[in-house]
Amino acid sequence: MTILLLIVIIILITVIIIQYKSKRERSKNLKYIKNKLKTIISENNNQKLLVVTDDKELRELLVVINNLLDFSKKAFADYRKKEMSMSKMLSNISHDLKTPLTVVLGYIETIKLDEDISKEERDILLSKVHKKTLEVIDLINKFFDLAKLESGDKEVPLTRVNMNEVCRKKILDFYDNLTAKGFQVDIEIPEKVIYALGNLEALDRIMNNLISNAIKYGNEGNYIGLNLSYDDNFAYVEVWDKGKGIDETNIEKVFERMYTLEDSRNKLYQGSGLGLTITKRLLNKLGGEIFLKSKSYEKTSFTYKLKRIKY
Repeated sequence: MTILLLIVIIILITVIIIQYKSKRERSKNLKYIKNKLKTIISENNNQKLLVVTDDKELRELLVVINNLLDFSKKAFADYRKKEMSMSKMLSNISHDLKTPLTVVLGYIETIKLDEDISKEERDILLSKVHKKTLEVIDLINKFFDLAKLESGDKEVPLTRVNMNEVCRKKILDFYDNLTAKGFQVDIEIPEKVIYALGNLEALDRIMNNLISNAIKYGNEGNYIGLNLSYDDNFAYVEVWDKGKGIDETNIEKVFERMYTLEDSRNKLYQGSGLGLTITKRLLNKLGGEIFLKSKSYEKTSFTYKLKRIKY
């Protein structure tokens, strides 16, 4: 009996010692985790928590914490990128607003101070004031449209859209402008009616932006193309030109806020840089995607796809 009791006591003591060591080891690891997290937060570095342990729950906790650290770093990087982008956008908008407003002010001062100005000269200046004012309004509207899209305040209801009609209507809207500028127009629209999940107002804006972009930046090639195609799942619309094109290093930047292609195309045709950004945001709302390929003076194409509806 005494031997049995002694064995039980030894076993209990062993269990207590093991539990004590385990608790001590866990406490040591938790202390390390706490201090390491403080260091990571204070120094804002990219380190992770590395602990060698047999404690299953502690290992699972470390995986969750490291995943949270990765998410936090990505969120912070995205925030910094957006902050820098917004700063650049505000700087560019300030410049783009200041330039036409300064011109408008100059025209108005000329009209106001020049008592000998003729009616014809006055009308010309007023016409220029009107044009510049419209440019300012257009820029402001684009800025607020983008802000609404990115904040989620702009609703874009989806419905069945006849993509053949969308393409025909938009190329007709621009046809007079294209012929006046001497553009050769290449249109490929299939006889089969292609339906897609979209929104007529959004698609009108998207097509306006893409065709205007092709006219503005592809004028050196004097050639513009519009192709509608499809497969079992998607409808594809391609707008292309034969202009100077976009350097490969700039392709990823084209859809960023306020990017105006000034490094890859022609500074004479610099715009607000919001058109393509709005285009991409609208396509995201429609559940679509847009792709860009460019080869200088051969073909620069913007192709977007939408989910096809087969009825």
